[in-house]
Amino acid sequence: MADRSFQPTFLSPRYWPTWLGIGLMRLLCLLPVPWLLALGEGLGRFLGRLIPSRRHIVRRNLEVCFPQMPAAERERLVDEHFADLGAGIFEAALAWFASDDKLRPHGEVVGLEHLDAAMKDGHGVLLLTGHFTTLELGARYLCLANRPFHAMYRPYENKVMNHYMHHWREARSGLPALPREDLRRLVKALREGRCIWYAPDQTLDPRSSVFAPFFGHPALTVSATGRLAQMGRAKVVPYFPARVTGRYRVTFFPALEDFPGGDDVADTARVNQVLEEGVKLAPSQYFWVHRRFKKRPPGTPDVYAKG
Repeated sequence: MADRSFQPTFLSPRYWPTWLGIGLMRLLCLLPVPWLLALGEGLGRFLGRLIPSRRHIVRRNLEVCFPQMPAAERERLVDEHFADLGAGIFEAALAWFASDDKLRPHGEVVGLEHLDAAMKDGHGVLLLTGHFTTLELGARYLCLANRPFHAMYRPYENKVMNHYMHHWREARSGLPALPREDLRRLVKALREGRCIWYAPDQTLDPRSSVFAPFFGHPALTVSATGRLAQMGRAKVVPYFPARVTGRYRVTFFPALEDFPGGDDVADTARVNQVLEEGVKLAPSQYFWVHRRFKKRPPGTPDVYAKG
């Protein structure tokens, strides 16, 4: 396991901007939550106008996934997405630095009975979700509900951020973060009856992925969900964070029945169908800025080509 202790090299000048950013986020967390959200949304809208290439990706993703939506409504959704991305920066800071007392009045967790039922007989649980702008804060509300879990991670190039990401997440979740490449540790944790945060909607390795429908279009998707659940003898429980009318709500759904079914493509298609339902809870808060359809089946046109 990599050494996660504080290193003297973290104080070198190359990391001073990182320390400055961390300090600024700590200070901003002293502001009231509505002020932070307004600040983040304004910043996101501004940056969304400065990065036309990313705006193009968001627009194309929405055109592919919501073809029946009027163009003007989709364009409003593009603006809302960048506002939510900006808010997400400050929401992550709240997740890492804000006190429990500051956060509790602003959010809730519903459907916890589904998680408890899945774990009743000592089963481990894959907490199935996607990449949302409220991801970090949603995990914090799960901690506030006294449901410890393992976060999955891949290392950051910035060693200071890598160190503190582990520190923050482990201090809040109550269990150590697990590397997504360490299959043995993941399976062991599940067999010991623990929960693992799991989001298979951003493809990292085409060799471990299959094409499965996402809003009716083939998207290369990690296919390990079913195999991991089978090896870990675990239940798969969907949960989705969202900010609704200024409040945070983390919603759990019943564990998937008869899953896995033994067919990687069918199981992955089912996972994507579940994720679609999560996206519909707060469409602007999904990571549309990610090129979800970057990899395409042979002979299929590039979704993001400018013509």
